[in-house]
Amino acid sequence: MASLIYRIFIGMVLLAAATGIARADFSDGKMPDGTYHCEVYLLGMFINLGDITIKGNVYAGPVTFGAAQQGYNYQMDANGVISWLGPLGGYTAGGNSLSLTQATLDGQSPPSFDIIMKQPDGAFTASTCTKGGNP
Repeated sequence: MASLIYRIFIGMVLLAAATGIARADFSDGKMPDGTYHCEVYLLGMFINLGDITIKGNVYAGPVTFGAAQQGYNYQMDANGVISWLGPLGGYTAGGNSLSLTQATLDGQSPPSFDIIMKQPDGAFTASTCTKGGNP
């Protein structure tokens, strides 16, 4: 009986280790390079908020038409919280401010991040930016 319990325990440890290796994480402090399409679900429809391009530790955008004018640095901590070190289009314009940006890297779906924006009236809006392609 003890041998069976030991085998089950070892199997669980090996499964946990294999899952941990296969799972993407935030240890390198960067999102995967590419273009992230941002949208918000509002009034029963998805509204395009533009694309943010990430390459290394630099982001540009969001841009709805054309190309971004300038790139800025960003940082991501071990928990996947992103700090934008420059402006972020409408998210930081017109009295809006960023409350939180949380990255998601789960290996099962495309990398993404959620941006929580605080509006001038105190209301919060959440949008999701999902990787769609390479820059």
